[in-house]
This record gives sequence, C-alpha cells and structure tokens, in this order.
Amino acid sequence: MKTAILFSFIASALFSLPALADQPAHPDKKEVSFKSDIRPLLDDYCMSCHVPGGKGYEKSGLDMRSYGSLMKGTKFGPIIKPGNSQDSTLIVLVEGRADPSISMPYGVKGSLSKDKIAILRKWIDQGAKDN
Repeated sequence: MKTAILFSFIASALFSLPALADQPAHPDKKEVSFKSDIRPLLDDYCMSCHVPGGKGYEKSGLDMRSYGSLMKGTKFGPIIKPGNSQDSTLIVLVEGRADPSISMPYGVKGSLSKDKIAILRKWIDQGAKDN
C-alpha cells in the first residue's frame, strides 16, 4: 500500500513538472522594457530639459532622445551603470541623494515617486537593455 501511494505521489509530481517549467521562477522579476516602461517615463519627466537646446542638455550634455544618447551619458561621464542601479548617477539624482541644486527632475519639488524610481532601478539592475 505504501509503495502504491509513493508511486502515485512521484507520478503526479513528474506529470506536473512541464506545467511548472512554463511558470516564471519569480513572477515579480518581469523584465522592464525600455520602450514600454522607461521611454514614457523619460518623455514625461526628463525630455523638456535633456534635448539639444534644453537647460539640462546645455549644462550637462545629456541627450535623452534615444537609448544610445542616454547610455552615452553626460560630458562628465555615463549616468547609467547597467546591472548597478545603486551606483548609477541617474538614480542618485532622481532619489535626491546628490546636492539639491542638481536633483532631478529639475524644478520638481522632491523626487520622482517611489514606484517610478523602482521601475528605473529594476531596468538598470536588469542590465539597462534596449528592449
């Protein structure tokens, strides 16, 4: 009797493996998309200053019109370290961890909302891909 129960348990576990393989290991680890998640955020909060002719572009050289120009960074260096949001200048600025005179987005009291910063962080930690 014990053998039949054990066999039944093993068989049901084996038959459920293919279904489990289709499930993400960590459902909260959804990949953040530059095109769908990051680009709209940059358009809403950054593009008014960080394009040629804009105040932010003139001061820093940061052009946010494309993925390539964003990843190029400023005349002072890159602002994104793929895989490392904690040390990425973009996150330091939007979290208000830099001098208040250069907190971003400029002219906005406080910083971006925590959920928007979390999306930026997650995208950077996932490798800051052009996806």
